[in-house]
Amino acid sequence: MNSRYRRTMYACFVGYIVQAVVNNFTPLLFLTFQESYGISIAKITFLVTFNFILQLAVDLASTVVIDKIGYRVSVVAAHFLAAAGLVALAVFPEVFPDPFAGLLTAVVIYAVGGGLLEVVISPMVEACPSDNKEAAMSLLHSFYCWGQVGVVLLSTLFFVFVGIGHWKILALLWAVVPFVNGLVCTRVPIAALLSEDEKGLSVKGLFSKRMFWVFVLLMFCAGSCEMAVSQWASAFAEKGLKVSKTVGDLSGAMLFAGMMGFSRTLYSKAGEKLVLQKAMLFSGVLCLTSYLLIALSPVPWLGLAGCGLCGFSVGLLWPGTYSLASAQIAKGGTAMFAFLALAGDLGCSLGPTLVGRVSALYGDNLKAGMLSAVVFPVVLLLALLLNRKSSG
Repeated sequence: MNSRYRRTMYACFVGYIVQAVVNNFTPLLFLTFQESYGISIAKITFLVTFNFILQLAVDLASTVVIDKIGYRVSVVAAHFLAAAGLVALAVFPEVFPDPFAGLLTAVVIYAVGGGLLEVVISPMVEACPSDNKEAAMSLLHSFYCWGQVGVVLLSTLFFVFVGIGHWKILALLWAVVPFVNGLVCTRVPIAALLSEDEKGLSVKGLFSKRMFWVFVLLMFCAGSCEMAVSQWASAFAEKGLKVSKTVGDLSGAMLFAGMMGFSRTLYSKAGEKLVLQKAMLFSGVLCLTSYLLIALSPVPWLGLAGCGLCGFSVGLLWPGTYSLASAQIAKGGTAMFAFLALAGDLGCSLGPTLVGRVSALYGDNLKAGMLSAVVFPVVLLLALLLNRKSSG
């Protein structure tokens, strides 16, 4: 790694922690919002849905906007919007006539920031001079996982020892992270994704490449495989092991995120010895195995072990797809990263939705929902085999 860009990499790592904060802090407060402001479950659920929808819209807009305003303006604005949204989360419900309108406005602000971060951070790391870009990309995405673990763990400890009634203080404390890192991003060097004499592919040119659509399918399945289990891991632990929500969050969501972070960190250290395509195929097989273990195991703790195995197996899929796409599609540019992020976010939304809908059809049976989601790792493996055949 060029020492000049080391600070840039560190700022990008913290940027992914910021994204973990804006995506995972608010869901910890859902019951508090319901009790404090009298907001229905349906409205609270809409906060999550709206967050993802808005991030999808930002992904789509980024295909044009980021190249026009530049990476520095985009990444600094993303951090300050994330900070402002977290501050608004603490303030707006108290000053708006309708607390839900205040919460929704806060979500709008930090969702735009989170969406921008998702699109801009990965190409910034890809552009940094590095001996092993695949390892750097995997390490980058591990910081989202460690951020998720940190948000759940530190927030839970705050709620236990300080009291959940003081959650607004915690929201303001979390807002410090994106604010400070945004200031750092005003100073770090940012390399160009393409050289000055190169021009990125147009959207039409990108869409004309068959391999691009294979990567879109891979990203969709990567997001689906990840979130179909991640979003339901806590509920699965609570129901299967008959434990409290706090224990469910720690044993379910944190286990999943920790194992995903571990696999990404492991690949960043040992990736030079592995062939990325083969490693991703192995991950896909492990993912399919974990889904079957979760859905079919008669023993609750084995199902929970399946959640951990799933976290480990999906760790490489998202950053690995970015790395394969960068290597195989020359001059993909910002548009390629934006559309891949859009596909991944669509998977993140539809994966857990399928699990929830099928579970509801079978009397809130989460195992039935998980079994239906086996389609995602199966299609992922088929897409990986198609990519291997086309590129080799």
